[in-house]
This record gives sequence, structure tokens and C-alpha cells, in this order.
Amino acid sequence: MAEIDPDAKRRPASVKELKAMSHPLRVRIIRLCGDHELTNKQLADRLGVDPGTVYYHVRQLVDAGFLEPAEVRTGESGALEKPYRSTGRSWWLSVQLEDLDTSQGFAPVEAFQQELAEAGPASIASYARFALHLSPEDVAELDRRIVAVIDEYVETDTERAHLPSHGGIFLLHRTPD
Repeated sequence: MAEIDPDAKRRPASVKELKAMSHPLRVRIIRLCGDHELTNKQLADRLGVDPGTVYYHVRQLVDAGFLEPAEVRTGESGALEKPYRSTGRSWWLSVQLEDLDTSQGFAPVEAFQQELAEAGPASIASYARFALHLSPEDVAELDRRIVAVIDEYVETDTERAHLPSHGGIFLLHRTPD
């Protein structure tokens, strides 16, 4: 198990938070509500799922502290809308891989695949593929350094909120022998 730097902004995820992040739809909802305040109906339309399904997942995310209600607003038809926004808490979680239940898949990877498929190949801004021979210590150091760079950008993201949004994932895996 990798040690977590006590001075880092990241913190270990609780069991409740791990459970809330265990479904790709919830991972996508968090990201979408980080860009815009969205209602259950707007999320359902965007994700192509039933509004009742979205409502269930939004409740899970609110309960875990990943979403919060935004101010009620008047929609285009004059009806009151209840949007949600991301609290930003999920960006600072440190998840130990041994704590994850991957028996049903790996929700962050599935969510990323869905987002990339929706955006299409022309949306790719940068790409790097590699194969490295690494010790466990090398893996920990590579992870620490890459996460540190990502964290610098996450910390200051509000300063660039007027620019196009980009998503990504860093995943390092053992290759089959």
C-alpha cells in the first residue's frame, strides 16, 4: 500500500465515497456538474438515461457529499428547476486500489471511455502511449510526480473556467507477461 503524504491536499476516500464512485454514471454526473449546474432532467437528456435513474444516482452523490443543490431557478418553460453542482470533493480523493471492488468493472475507466466515445476522436488534444519496466518504487514515484502536476492544474482550474474543458485519465497497468 502506497503511503499518503500528510501534507498533500489529497485524502483517503471513505467507504461511503468509494461506494458512491463505484458506478460509471455517477462518475459522469460528477464531472458534468463540475462544468455546469444541471437538473436531473438535463443530466438524463445528456446521458441518454431515464430521469428516475439519474435521480437515484444524484441522491447517492448528494448523500456522499459530491454534489450539492444549486439555487432554484426558473426554466425556459417557466417551471422551477432544481439544479445540482459538484462540490469538488471527488478531485482530492486518494483511492487505494486494494480498496476497490472491480468485480463489476472499473467505474472511472468506463466513464472515461463513455465520455471519449461521446466526444469523438477529433476531441483528443494529446495522447501518449508507453511501456516501461518499473519497480514498485518506480511506480509510486511516477504516480506521485504525475499526480502532483495534475493537482497543480486542478488547484488553479477556476482561473481558466472561461477556456474549453478537457478531461483525461492517468492509468498505469501491468502488461501481461
